[in-house]
Amino acid sequence: MSLRVIIVGAGLIGPRHAQSVISNPSTELVALIDPASSAAHIASQLDTKHFPSISAMLAAIPKPDAAIICTPNHTHVPIATELLTHGIHVLIEKPLSDSLDSAKSLLAFARRPENSHLTLLVAHHRRFNRYVEKTKQILDSNSLGNPIAVNGLWTLYKPPAYFAPPTDWRRTSPAGGVVPINLVHDIDTLQYLFGPISRVHAEKTPRQRANPPHEVDEGAALILCFASGVVGTFLVCDATPSPYNFEMGTGENPLIPSPPSLEGSGGRADFYRIFGSEACLSVPDMRRWSYDGRAEKSWTEELAVERFEVDLKTVPFDLQLAHFVEVIKGRERPRCSGEDGFRALMVCEGVRKALETGEVVHLSAIDT
Repeated sequence: MSLRVIIVGAGLIGPRHAQSVISNPSTELVALIDPASSAAHIASQLDTKHFPSISAMLAAIPKPDAAIICTPNHTHVPIATELLTHGIHVLIEKPLSDSLDSAKSLLAFARRPENSHLTLLVAHHRRFNRYVEKTKQILDSNSLGNPIAVNGLWTLYKPPAYFAPPTDWRRTSPAGGVVPINLVHDIDTLQYLFGPISRVHAEKTPRQRANPPHEVDEGAALILCFASGVVGTFLVCDATPSPYNFEMGTGENPLIPSPPSLEGSGGRADFYRIFGSEACLSVPDMRRWSYDGRAEKSWTEELAVERFEVDLKTVPFDLQLAHFVEVIKGRERPRCSGEDGFRALMVCEGVRKALETGEVVHLSAIDT
């Protein structure tokens, strides 16, 4: 029997999740929930029912099995709490919340005996991206030797329309800005690859937009220290024209085109460089550089290079939904739990604190 799924939120990402629900043979899209006047039209395009609220939906149709929350960050916790109260499994868009305190309250609520049978996952969909999966396989195989360091980039330009009403919260709310909206993706990916980040230092990039009206962060240069001993640097900025970001590098988001010079060439601008004791790897071109087969491991020898192939036939959103179904049915362990989402949020809060104070921020062991 198919799982009956609702989408909460009819913005940019909600309809994309809806398409995954529609295409999965194990799920059925039964409603779109959003109070906006435009939501009814979007629901009709998706051939599903529209309701302005969860309570209105519950009063009109049988209770769904699961929900995907695609609303502004500050609404995630109250909506998830309402859904769990009614016995509905939840997949919640990243970040888990707009504050650590509210995120802790949600995790505590989900652990209550009456709710512990319910699934709560966080939609860090990049864990299902084939480039990320391949990178983790390479690391886990010890192909690079002992991981030493990582260098990362997320740099591009967001136009004024991105910050215009009704999404002007992106430039005024603590839930807005490049750290909670974009950096949180890479933080989760890096922790998925290298384990928890234990401390962080951050410096702001020069401001390019007037403040006010643009009151949130635009970018930062980071130094990251992982509990494993791996160290990293990361540059994040949404105010510069650049191909050095996950979306352009992987082609994952069809709304963000790959640079013309790279189309059809098979090459993509790299956004991660990973350095190990035996080799280094650049992502997403997936080139491994080493001294394999040389007389000795030495800078006087010519580097050998090999390229890993990546299967791009599957879509991360579709894989994430399929995983959500399998976790609900008890056939898979959560790949990105509420606790995982909390860890990413905790690091982002640490980055913000480092930006405000100029100090190194030590991240305590997760306490939820």
